[in-house]
Order: sequence, then C-alpha cells, then structure tokens
Amino acid sequence: MTNWKAILTPAQYRVLRLGGTETPHTGQYVNFKESGTYLCGGCQTPLYKSSTKFDSSCGWPAFYEALPGAVTRIEDNSLGMRGIEIRCSQCDGHLGHVFEGEGYDTPTDSRHCVNSISLKFQGEGEDEENTTK
Repeated sequence: MTNWKAILTPAQYRVLRLGGTETPHTGQYVNFKESGTYLCGGCQTPLYKSSTKFDSSCGWPAFYEALPGAVTRIEDNSLGMRGIEIRCSQCDGHLGHVFEGEGYDTPTDSRHCVNSISLKFQGEGEDEENTTK
C-alpha cells in the first residue's frame, strides 16, 4: 500500500487523495503552453498530450481528450449539476471533472477540467527525472 502522505505535498494530498479542488486561476498549468505530456502528479502515469489542451477560460487546465485508458470516469452529482469525476486509472488519484456538450470547438466537445496540482508536465524529449513538478 502506497504511503501517499509521505510522497505528496499536503496540497497534492488534499486534491489527489481526498478529492479536493484547487482555487480557480491559481494552478501552474492554467496558461501553460509548452509541448509535451501531462502526467499524474501521484504516480507519473501519462494522462494527456499537450496537443489536446485548450483554453476554456474555466480557471483550470482543460483537455478535450485523455490518452487511451489513462482516466476512469465516475458519475458525480455533488457539484449541484450532473458531472463526471475523472481519476487516474493507475493510482485512482482525483484529477477533476469532465463535461460534455458545452459547445467548445474541439474534436470531442468534451472538457476535462483538471486540477494543475494533480499533474506534472514532461516536455518533449525530457525523461521522467527532468519532469516539471
């Protein structure tokens, strides 16, 4: 069993393990534009390609599609509206929520609204040891 409190910062633990949400417009990847791959902040599993990131003006990084099999969707009505929670398929860390049919001009009309603190970025050509935390 993984000791997440020893691995994660308290803020990462609150979001990834307890299902919290970071304050909108405060995460390091909201306006981040580099090319590469976004990994799970807990277990380093690749989740999203930067080419699927788009500006949704929602306050959190938004992606229109995850890498195949990378995220698990769970119905979540706790937001006061129908929503779908997304979790890392590898470590079950809370990433955020996905919303469908909002009219975004993306190939999927889907918005994966992900907490920056749930992610780590790996630039093109970088190995895991040089990943931005």
